[in-house]
Amino acid sequence: MDSGACYTNQSFVDDEGSARSSARRVTPCAASGVVLNIQGLKAAADESDVPPLQCRARFRELLLGDQPSQNEDRVHVEFYVNENTFKERLKLFFIKNQRSSLRIRIFNFCLKVLTCVLYIIRVMTDNPAQLRNTCVKCNSSSQNNEINWELIFWVDRKTPVWAIQVIVASISFMEAMLLMYLSYKGNIWEQMFQVSFLLEMLNTAPFIITIFWPTLRNLFIPVFLNCWLAKHALENMINDLHRAIQRTHSAMFNQVLILICTLLCLVFTGTCGIQHLERAGRNSLSLFNSLYFCIVTFSTVGFGDVTPQIWPSQLLVVVMICVALVVLPLQFEELIYLWMERQKSGGNYSRHRAQTEKHAVLCVSSLKMDLLMDFLNEFYAHPHTQDYYVVILCPCEADSQVRRVLQIPLWSQRVIYLQGSVLKNQDLLRAKMDDAEACFILSSRNEADRMAADHQTILRAWAVKDFAPNCPLYVQILKPENKFHVKFADHVVCEEEFKYALLALNCLCPATSTLVTLLVHTSRGQEGQQSPEQWQRMYGRCSGNEVYHICLSDSMFFREYENKSFTYAAFHAHKKYGVCLIGIKREDNKSILLNPGPRHVMAAGDTCYYINITKEENSAFTVRQEAHQGKNRGHCDILNSPSGLPVHSIIASMGTVAMDFQNTSPTGDTAKLAPPAENGLGSRRPSIAPVLEITDSASLLPCDLLSDQSEDEAAHSDEDVPSASECMKGYPPNSPYIGSSPTLCHLLLQKAPFCCLRLDKACEHVSFEDAKAYGFKNKLIIVSAETAGNGLYNFIVPLRAYYRPRRELNPIVLLLDNLPDEHFLEAISCFPMVYYMVGTIDNLDSLLQCGVLYADNLVVVDKESTMSAEEDYMADAKTIVNVQTMFRLFPSLSIITELTHPSNMRFMQFRAKDCYSLALSKLEKKERDKGSNLAFMFRLPFAAGRVFSISMLDTLLYQCFVKDYMIPITRLLLGLDTTPGSGYLCAMRVCESDLWIRTYGRLFQKLCSTSSEIPIGIYRTESHMFLPSESQYSVSSEGWSDTKETKGDEPKVLTRSSSGSDQSEHPLLRRKSMHWTRRLSRRAMKRSDSSFFSSLPKHSASRRSEREELTELVRNRMQHLGLHTGFKDVSNLTASDVMNRVNLGYLQGELNDQQNSLSYVLVNPAPDTHLQLNDVVFLIRPDPLAHVPAEPPVRTHFKESRPDTPEMNQV
Repeated sequence: MDSGACYTNQSFVDDEGSARSSARRVTPCAASGVVLNIQGLKAAADESDVPPLQCRARFRELLLGDQPSQNEDRVHVEFYVNENTFKERLKLFFIKNQRSSLRIRIFNFCLKVLTCVLYIIRVMTDNPAQLRNTCVKCNSSSQNNEINWELIFWVDRKTPVWAIQVIVASISFMEAMLLMYLSYKGNIWEQMFQVSFLLEMLNTAPFIITIFWPTLRNLFIPVFLNCWLAKHALENMINDLHRAIQRTHSAMFNQVLILICTLLCLVFTGTCGIQHLERAGRNSLSLFNSLYFCIVTFSTVGFGDVTPQIWPSQLLVVVMICVALVVLPLQFEELIYLWMERQKSGGNYSRHRAQTEKHAVLCVSSLKMDLLMDFLNEFYAHPHTQDYYVVILCPCEADSQVRRVLQIPLWSQRVIYLQGSVLKNQDLLRAKMDDAEACFILSSRNEADRMAADHQTILRAWAVKDFAPNCPLYVQILKPENKFHVKFADHVVCEEEFKYALLALNCLCPATSTLVTLLVHTSRGQEGQQSPEQWQRMYGRCSGNEVYHICLSDSMFFREYENKSFTYAAFHAHKKYGVCLIGIKREDNKSILLNPGPRHVMAAGDTCYYINITKEENSAFTVRQEAHQGKNRGHCDILNSPSGLPVHSIIASMGTVAMDFQNTSPTGDTAKLAPPAENGLGSRRPSIAPVLEITDSASLLPCDLLSDQSEDEAAHSDEDVPSASECMKGYPPNSPYIGSSPTLCHLLLQKAPFCCLRLDKACEHVSFEDAKAYGFKNKLIIVSAETAGNGLYNFIVPLRAYYRPRRELNPIVLLLDNLPDEHFLEAISCFPMVYYMVGTIDNLDSLLQCGVLYADNLVVVDKESTMSAEEDYMADAKTIVNVQTMFRLFPSLSIITELTHPSNMRFMQFRAKDCYSLALSKLEKKERDKGSNLAFMFRLPFAAGRVFSISMLDTLLYQCFVKDYMIPITRLLLGLDTTPGSGYLCAMRVCESDLWIRTYGRLFQKLCSTSSEIPIGIYRTESHMFLPSESQYSVSSEGWSDTKETKGDEPKVLTRSSSGSDQSEHPLLRRKSMHWTRRLSRRAMKRSDSSFFSSLPKHSASRRSEREELTELVRNRMQHLGLHTGFKDVSNLTASDVMNRVNLGYLQGELNDQQNSLSYVLVNPAPDTHLQLNDVVFLIRPDPLAHVPAEPPVRTHFKESRPDTPEMNQV
């Protein structure tokens, strides 16, 4: 076979699918290799039976390029060839590589420390007597000289010590020369004259010379100066260590280390230098004495017992002191600067503390004192969080107020402030976010651009989730359209959703905002207990009620009601323990149901949600046996205790709660309620049907989902109420944002055109141009807002929910500063009686056109453009002044105002000379000094539900850390979420025909037995009667009041019209209240009786003239706008005209001059609380889609019940 021949291998496929190969000799090749015979392959392909490749295979072969061209040249390119040189490899090992460079630094540091240790050994083994036989020219020295210079230049160095020092010096010399070579950059002199290089040469070159010149082996070499080289090596080593382990924010540690090393080097240099120079004097010093002298000298103590005797050592001391005076202040200045910067940034939260202690992180863009105190007070209000630390991560520097708060011992040990950004992993690592128990991310609601604030919050939430995926997130968002970006968070509170839903329910259920605020704040019910005012004590005690949960099988409250209906358990738990059961959660279902109704049967695995002063685990129970009274009395008097009051839960204000209840043991199948006899006769109060343990399913009829209960109740339909042919019940077709919960609502069959939604402009469909022309029968609800945001949609939905009777729907007018966009109009066009107009509340014409005279409620929403102000708390200035103006113009109009800062609510309906408001201000200050979280609760506008601030609901997010069910329950109460089978919040008013029920406990039974509704609180209004003068005259005239109290016909200066027995039966309590009010007033106006009464007519006349002037102003504007006034003919007034005149104050006469009212909320009052006329009871009504009772539910008044009904109450 020829060596130059080439062969080609060919493979063929048989028909059976097997492959065979053949080799064919071809012409010799000029060069070695394989030559592909294309022609032979083509011939073989023609001869074989193998079919040609399909088009798909040919295309794939073309794409893969399996047969490259032989003429294609390939070039191998090598990268980083400059690093292959010997110098670059040495530089990579000694300098660039972090780990190898760190090892070199550590080795160099050890060498320097070793040289210092060898110097100390040499000093300790030194014998100056042997120097005469070894040193050069020793005999020429005279022994009579004061300084023996021979002992300065020559030392006694032992051979082993010399050998080791030579070896160490040689290694150090070669290393120094190598590093000088590697770091050479063109200027050799700059490197040679570095201090570190000069010290290295001074301590290494002489030892190398002694190898070749043995007579110089005892030459003194200042090896102790290597301590400065060791300090330099340590600094480099720490820097390399930080680079290797990626440690950051260690400038403080570095500076402290440098300072300590500088001090050690100064002391060591001075000790060794003085000890060596003092060898030449008469009295030499040991190393210890020299060290003692240096410490005493540098500490400025200066005992003087050890001092240098010769001038060289004295000169060295002077030099060392000068160096210390220059070096140390610079080091201390740098250290103080870093310390101040660290105080601003907050330092780090150590990993050891994060792993051994629990902490939560609060992330905010800017921190104010109010926000900080609200968070800390609510977070630490629970015993579960007492051992937690709070780490605040904020990009801004803490202001002076926040720093003062954090310096309080109560917070300084538990709160750590870190200045940093959540978007930086280094700052998250400083806060140890991955070990945190929770992370709270709050939005900056005072920003002018709230959308930008939400975007920042979203990025913060994403950053935390990326860095610590397992950390629970509690996020506060402002705009509802941004909520879906953070739906991965464990708990999300959308501010505008809750705000508008609360304001909407305030129009239907008065003071809903106050009710919810009291429920989401942690309190022990101690507020106002020292006040002589009865309403303040009752209001403060009931404010301590909160929502808790417990499993039914573990509960003392509810376990006896297993296999009983929910309504039965709710009524008897309230009667026996004073707790209000509001909802449950099935063991196999994650949804919470509020008042599921009598069909729900309590199971052992149910989670019960109830309202009480404290949770059951902190309660103690005491069973009291009641003596049976009467011979033939075989039942227990359930409602009468030895004190004459019904037995209910007596809740303590602090610590463990003691609950007294009696052991009821009925002798028969039924026990009869024995009401006390009236007027000494045997007549009884009307009976109330018992609450059944298990409701008969046959008595519960299915509900027609599309029917309206109001149609059956009302025999007639009003003209303004949309008829059944115009309305339907369904889900809104257009949601303005992603994430809104679908709610069944009253809808129009056909969407209203956009032009018909404009109230103040006529169109081709509607010719009306003001609210008067529409002729609404129900009172209007006006909402004043800056823009029609997506959150305003949540104001409309609760007012158009399917469970609201259609005949009771109130027209809604949106008074907007700016025109709404088409997307918002598209969303609201499906709702009946919803209109908008462009205007502001500071424009009287806009208010009159939108129908303020025919409105029942005016809701003033805080404007985004005014939320930020240069001066704190001034953001509400414009809103407060505008509302005060409307209050003076329309005194009977119910105005609900939203404020940015809760502390500004004291300016609502402000009276400059109202001593009662001044007394409430004093009470607020006292409660704040006691550490109350609800110090503002006694302000009359807040107690009455007339003012609201969304910041008061920040505690809702904070409470979710301990009570993870608070957000779902609040959303169900406000109607933001709808769950099948869950009830909703509503209200009923107690009229005169309902007073036969008398107590709240009997009302509870009446509602549970008839309509299955659960009452949770009372909104009570009491009236204050004043003389026709300013309140300061009636309150501050002590002498006049005291003299009149002794007479029988005394004028009542301050009384409360109340149907209860608390105020009317205790005149002494009113007298104490008067004295308390006088005592709190700062300036008492001392007037005589004659001057006081002489001033009354004049002052009353001035007030009437002011009212007439305001009324004339409104009437002139109405005439200018072409609005009908209807003031002249009083005999032909319509309902709208009456409402008009009432709002203007015409029909009030002198009543407005004499009467002021106060309102407040009682959350879960005691069963023996007496009902009063016009009390509004908050109810949780069962879902009408779930079931409807056989009998129509009892509504606001019970007209079918008569006080003389002779029935017996069955229990």
